[in-house]
Amino acid sequence: MNNFSFSMGGKAFCFLFLMGAMLSFSPVQATNLLRQPTAITQQHQIQGTVTDGGNPLPGVSISIQGKSNIVTATDYSGHYTLSAPADAVLVFTYVGYTTQQVSVQGRTTINISLQENTTQLLEVKINAGYYSVKNSERTGSISKITATDIEKQPVTNVLATMQGRMAGVNITQNSGVPGSGFEIQIRGQNSLRADGNQPLYVIDGVPYASDAIGSFYTSSATPRQTSPINSINPGDIESIEVLKDADATAIYGSRGANGVVLISTKRGKEGSTRFSATVSSGFGQVTRFMDLMHTPEYLQMRREAYANDGITDYPVDAYDINGTWDPNRDTNWQKELIGGTSSYTTVQSSVSGGSAQTQFLLSGNYSKETTVFPGDFEYVKGNMHVNLNHVSENKKFRVNFTGGYTAQDNFLPPTDLTREALTLSPNAPALYDSEGNVNWEQNTFNNPLGSLAGSFQALTHDLIANSLLSYELVDGLVLKSSFGFSDLRHDETNKLPHTIYNPAYGLGSESSMIFENKTNRQSWIVEPQLSWNRKIGNGKIEALMGSTFQEQTSDQIITMGSGFSSNSQIDNPGSAAYYAIQSSNQSVYKYQAFFGRANFNWMERYIVNVTGRRDGSSRFGPGKQFATFGAVGAAWLFGNEAFIKNNIEFISFGKLRGSYGTTGNDQIGDYQYLDTYSTSGSIYQGISGLSPSRLFNPDFGWESNTKLEFALETGFLDDRIFTTFGWYRNRSSNQLVGIPLPGTTGFTSLQSNLDATVENTGIEITVRTVNISNSNFSWISSLNFTQARNELLSFPNLEGSPYRNQYVIGQPLNITKVYHSTGLDPQTGVYQFEDVNGDGAITAADDRKTIKDLNPQYYGGLQNQLHYGPVQLDFLFQFVKQENFNPTFMFRMPGTMTNQPSAVTEHWQEPGDSAPYQIYSSGINSTIQRANTRHAQSDVGISDASYIRLKNISLSYDVPERWTKKMKLRFSLQGQNMLTFTNYKGADPEFKTAEYLPPLRIFTSSLQVTF
Repeated sequence: MNNFSFSMGGKAFCFLFLMGAMLSFSPVQATNLLRQPTAITQQHQIQGTVTDGGNPLPGVSISIQGKSNIVTATDYSGHYTLSAPADAVLVFTYVGYTTQQVSVQGRTTINISLQENTTQLLEVKINAGYYSVKNSERTGSISKITATDIEKQPVTNVLATMQGRMAGVNITQNSGVPGSGFEIQIRGQNSLRADGNQPLYVIDGVPYASDAIGSFYTSSATPRQTSPINSINPGDIESIEVLKDADATAIYGSRGANGVVLISTKRGKEGSTRFSATVSSGFGQVTRFMDLMHTPEYLQMRREAYANDGITDYPVDAYDINGTWDPNRDTNWQKELIGGTSSYTTVQSSVSGGSAQTQFLLSGNYSKETTVFPGDFEYVKGNMHVNLNHVSENKKFRVNFTGGYTAQDNFLPPTDLTREALTLSPNAPALYDSEGNVNWEQNTFNNPLGSLAGSFQALTHDLIANSLLSYELVDGLVLKSSFGFSDLRHDETNKLPHTIYNPAYGLGSESSMIFENKTNRQSWIVEPQLSWNRKIGNGKIEALMGSTFQEQTSDQIITMGSGFSSNSQIDNPGSAAYYAIQSSNQSVYKYQAFFGRANFNWMERYIVNVTGRRDGSSRFGPGKQFATFGAVGAAWLFGNEAFIKNNIEFISFGKLRGSYGTTGNDQIGDYQYLDTYSTSGSIYQGISGLSPSRLFNPDFGWESNTKLEFALETGFLDDRIFTTFGWYRNRSSNQLVGIPLPGTTGFTSLQSNLDATVENTGIEITVRTVNISNSNFSWISSLNFTQARNELLSFPNLEGSPYRNQYVIGQPLNITKVYHSTGLDPQTGVYQFEDVNGDGAITAADDRKTIKDLNPQYYGGLQNQLHYGPVQLDFLFQFVKQENFNPTFMFRMPGTMTNQPSAVTEHWQEPGDSAPYQIYSSGINSTIQRANTRHAQSDVGISDASYIRLKNISLSYDVPERWTKKMKLRFSLQGQNMLTFTNYKGADPEFKTAEYLPPLRIFTSSLQVTF
């Protein structure tokens, strides 16, 4: 049976319904009606708009209480018209929202705001990839956010919209530099390989490669290894679903080993043509500065360091204290180098509409961000998105086309100035001289602005398109196929002209260099499918079978040129005296699979879901290319049992679910099983030679990930309180790593399967509460909490392998081994450490045995949504419990020519002192230097970095329609990374190092116009 949605055909349905009702009256009925005395009731033409507190709701059903044959629906702009008596009661109903009844009382305009209803939200369809399922009936673990959550955040990367909003999904930002990437882990780290833990991204049915497209030669100075995920415009996204357990991911086979991120873009909807535009503008700043030494404390430290080393005549290069630099100058270099204000501008517009058969949407986006660094740097992105839907008159044939094109221009400084901002001497000279030129202070100052004479620029063009065609052969049997294509072209350059160096070096343009990286990536995918569903008595069966054919081609060439007659020719390779190809790679990845799903639902109480996939990958040798993965999920909706419904009224929903299955992993790169040769760079008789670069191993195969999960979902008091408690265990084995080889073989490792096992276990809790809900005010809270544990269960001959200092059986993968500090020697003022093996000597191999876990112990977020009339307030608190490297690890030894945290003033000065920091030294005392290095590598260099952050806040106001007539206006104020509560002493607790710019605090204001 076809389910009809008012959002797709409300007007046509109303017309047919009313006409059918009129024609259904027989002559006898008409005669009887004429014979009966009737009262004349005055009808009023009523109109208005229905919203969710902000956005219009299309497809809302409006009826007159007691007269079910009088019904209408809102159009795409949320507007409706209806004739009703002056004393009538209107009933507004919409899936996912609480039904409201409103008395007309003679009014002609009635505008209302519907509130979300958690009970009906269980009836909303969840995207599970190749199929959709009602939220109440899903057997797998799927987290979801929608455009309502996304549009309230002033961000340009889609992963930023997910931070703190999903249980089991841990996301950290790599840098506060515009266009930088994010790291994501879904239920922990499964693979020993750092590059083997990426989830699968699927955009409108098209798999999207997330491998970094940058290069060491062009983008290693900052952690901006260009992520293709930046190409996705958050303003185009309708929803994001994250598939986590075996039941949800097994249908994707090997590609779902580390979870699946499904991104669905916005689509056209039936209704009159609608135009919408949103303009946002704002600024960003560093969230906070570190508390560093001022000049008096700094110079005192330097003088004392030399005194401790027995030096009375300061060296000629000690410019900060030998009188070369002004001892009274005191500069806050954090404010000078990273204390600027970045600008943020974005414009999003769309036009959409359509009939009951054909709908369309066309949207465009432009965004621009600058940096907090000195100089004119910017990140510009433009995007176009189109969607077209069509259904035949008989509803059997359907076609959907979605396409998007993004162009990015990333123009940034070649280096991140954050480290210089933290370590530069506070009395260092001014950045510019009296004539406005970069100041080198008579060759005594290594001016950090010198590097800004160079430049980094990345131009990225990305196209992604998908078509889905389906035809219903007979009732319940649908044949469909999707056709996807993506094309990414990336060109980045790193220019290093001779002007980045001190002129005293006497270098000219012959020393100028340029590195260029050109990366192209194309892929196509075809997925024919056949689905069938049938209701049999009290049961319902759904079945799906299909296949995947995918191919991806990649090529990358990295070149270097140097020796130019003039810097004006630096962009012309033909002008280089020396031109070389640093790297050139071409690869083809082919993938094919057959998959199936069967779902049985009995009486909406007992559900079993079975999925399977036969995968084939070109990354493995003959006989190892194919593997089979599958899962089974089951759910018991005990809340639908009679003994619950009739006896326990406060339980409105209850479900127990579980799943078990396996997925695989082939994220190892291409051609790993073959003998591989590279150009040697040597020329013999005019011919460039080849040298072996990898030994072949045709016997290694798939990593496997076995997943187990149990969860309890409950709703109380008509689902005003809804909770989910889940436990999972993932075990990844048959690890694809490099097996060490003796150096005499000419190779350091052999790609192979290692019989090591990694386990991830965790508890995920989500709680949603409707605290207050009435026609004037509503308050909804949502909490997600994740406690996770990662453990290396086994690793054969670990102590005899090169990994012995990296991993420990029984411990997480993300650990570091450090010395154990025992404090200061009160007589010498030098740091002391535990001699673990008692041999009287402190060595890294024998005494760095203390283990520090850098994984979060737990993390989550608390979101609140408040509506009061036209005003809406949303805010999200993100929290993380973790340890992180602190300033002790990041800064050089106190006493050297580098600034220090102000806390370093509490140091040892004379025998008997017990201060936290050791005796100062200028760097020539090897004992003090060695102790300081060990101190940074001890457990003192890692400390609590837990934090609670007001991650996002949004305040919006909808201008009443009586003021704007047919136009809708919304004003919004938004903020990101607003407040951070932490005891961490470093720059930002989310970060792992102080070398790079942390995430910025961003404020924006926006205006949305719709008509």
